[in-house]
Amino acid sequence: MDNILRIEHVHQYNTLMGQKTLHPLISIIDLSKSGPIRHLRKYMGIYVIFLKDVKCGDIKYGKQNYDYQDGTLMFVAPGQVIDIDNNGEYFQPNGKALIFHPDLIRGTSLGQRIREYSFFSYESNEALHLSDEERQIVTDCLNKIETELNHSVDKHSKMLIVSNIELLLNYSVRFYDRQFITRSHINHSLLTRFETLLNDYFESDKPQKIGLPTVKYCADQLNLSPGYLGDLIKKESGKSAQEHIQLKLIDKAKEKILEPGKTASEIAYELGFKHPQHFSRMFKSETGYTPNKYKTLS
Repeated sequence: MDNILRIEHVHQYNTLMGQKTLHPLISIIDLSKSGPIRHLRKYMGIYVIFLKDVKCGDIKYGKQNYDYQDGTLMFVAPGQVIDIDNNGEYFQPNGKALIFHPDLIRGTSLGQRIREYSFFSYESNEALHLSDEERQIVTDCLNKIETELNHSVDKHSKMLIVSNIELLLNYSVRFYDRQFITRSHINHSLLTRFETLLNDYFESDKPQKIGLPTVKYCADQLNLSPGYLGDLIKKESGKSAQEHIQLKLIDKAKEKILEPGKTASEIAYELGFKHPQHFSRMFKSETGYTPNKYKTLS
């Protein structure tokens, strides 16, 4: 396996792609002008937004054809690894990449809000698929940033650059909402699979062996990133993935409390709690009753 290439600064990525650095903290790269490159596993210390052309056949999602095939947006945040092993083959990338260092947005409103854009934690298979109109909006934002990079620096430059990055991210929120809606039948199927996964989990011995189910565990089982699963569940049901897990846990607890002869400590262990008092405290917080009191009322 290749060593991971660490990209900590904008000029490093520009050099890798054969591009000139116009600004130390931000760059827009025309990937088609980079020349053939090889895949490398890269640790990113910078933000990267890829606008990729789709020229490789029909997009599939959940075994369904998907009709937004004019391009995709992928988002990478500092601290993430672009995990594509080098197979020795060269390929010609296409599209554009917007890269910027965290220092560019430090102290700005975008810097304060950047963590709210949860799609930076999505996996590559959860990329944003764009229509022609959406792609044009993204391209317009990139063009405005590029215009500023080629403009002589003045007191307005940083504000205009950061504002257009924020505009691009806000449009991306809208486009992801549209993507969740257009895939609603697939998302409903995933919600059903999520519910089934939780039911099967509590019917098995996994709570005793692994502990309480987490959003990350469920996302891994469904081949999704935790962020994408959380956003999908929230938009489909109005409740977060963690809230769904909590509700399922309470339902299972109520069932077990009504089984004859079981103590609260035994139930806590069966559900995956390490300490019975944590179970009792959580149950009372959710229902208003201790496990023993709930049993006498039922």
